[in-house]
Amino acid sequence: MKPTIAIVILNWNGEKLLSRFLPSVISNSLREGTTIIVADNGSTDSSLTLLRDRFPEIEILDLHTNHGFAKGYNEALGQVKADYYILLNSDVEVTPGWTDPLISLMEIDDSIAAVQPKIRSWQKKDEFEYAGAAGGFIDKLGFPFCRGRILNVNEKDEGQYDRISGIFWASGACMAVRAELFHKAGGFDADFWAHMEEIDLCWRLKNMGYKVMYTPFSTVYHLGGGSLPYNSPRKLYLNFRNSLFLLYKNLPSSKMFKVMTLRRCLDGAAAIKFLSEGNFGGFRSVWNAHMSYYKTLSALKEKRKQLTELATPKWHDEILCKSIIWKFYIQKKRKFGELNNETQVSRRKTQE
Repeated sequence: MKPTIAIVILNWNGEKLLSRFLPSVISNSLREGTTIIVADNGSTDSSLTLLRDRFPEIEILDLHTNHGFAKGYNEALGQVKADYYILLNSDVEVTPGWTDPLISLMEIDDSIAAVQPKIRSWQKKDEFEYAGAAGGFIDKLGFPFCRGRILNVNEKDEGQYDRISGIFWASGACMAVRAELFHKAGGFDADFWAHMEEIDLCWRLKNMGYKVMYTPFSTVYHLGGGSLPYNSPRKLYLNFRNSLFLLYKNLPSSKMFKVMTLRRCLDGAAAIKFLSEGNFGGFRSVWNAHMSYYKTLSALKEKRKQLTELATPKWHDEILCKSIIWKFYIQKKRKFGELNNETQVSRRKTQE
């Protein structure tokens, strides 16, 4: 029996994006066993009217209010029955046959929980895109980067990442995930609101003993910055805050004090740098992120306790054992392939 697949697009005021990108999803995806669902996060534009009038082939879930990315998907997927979910941003153009490589990997290996395709830039078709590129990783201090994108530098796709491989996190811009495991892991953490919630989910799935994979045999093109521009103070705040949430919830106890102390120092240095440049919005973003973290600490302790009962927090092979900030700014490493063997990934499996 063929597996059932639900392609779920979370939309918020994305009328123009849906008009531009949804036709490619319909023409390249709609077939027996596959449904396309747009979950509307309380849009105030004409998104729902557009969907009803122009795209009768797709299903609509009206969530009535803006829950953010994390809770919005939780609310939507709680109403969707399928073997596999493919979470897809509204600003993604897909290509013919794009779903098959994602699903086939999980069909042949029950230990795979999630798969990400190759994500290229919609604006610069020969480059990898910021939000995922050829698969996500983090360094020892919780800073995310990708094969094909380190910090703000995107590589050209020259076939250098054209092998199926294990990764640390799959991009929320386009991620296939087993429905059963998404719910078993607790879904996204709604407190993240948006940004890095997919890293948190993937870390939990890996703690549970499952793999997260990348396949180059599926390609999508992501516009990026559809909801929040990459340099917006709000996004900056969420990234700093959610990174602290991520580390506190998932780090092994043996790593907690050292990592969190170093992160506070580095974030403080970043705040001072913003201030020295006259970037008061950036300074406030870092400050507010840490204040929010401290205010939320008791709730984070409870979450960590609950997660520990589900699976022991672990230090995984795909975590870079050096600082990506140091590699980028001091050693001038701009490409994933330039991270030498000594510092490419940690081979220590430190557990609680």
